[in-house]
Amino acid sequence: MIKIYHNPRCSKSRQGLQLLEDSNKKFEVIKYLETPLTEKELKEILSLLKIKPIDLVRKNEAIWKENYKNKTLTDQQVIEALINNPKLIERPIVTNNDKAVIGRPTELISSIL
Repeated sequence: MIKIYHNPRCSKSRQGLQLLEDSNKKFEVIKYLETPLTEKELKEILSLLKIKPIDLVRKNEAIWKENYKNKTLTDQQVIEALINNPKLIERPIVTNNDKAVIGRPTELISSIL
């Protein structure tokens, strides 16, 4: 099942959603700001993406700059920051069974459909 972790206020996320709609494939939209990810879900996504937690962080967000920038954080501490502040999560994330991409640029999504 294809899933998009979506923030409707983000233009890249809206573009990713449009790409999925145009693909005519079935998919599920997860508005992760309304329904925050659990630690287990986030770890599964990180595993599919094959990246470290820090690589999923939007480092230009004020929350990051004010609370975490220039601190040495463990992977677990970064995961906790992402769970507590879902706005920090790069978007959109699209998963398709055992594959996942961050849809920046949007065209990357096509590679896993």
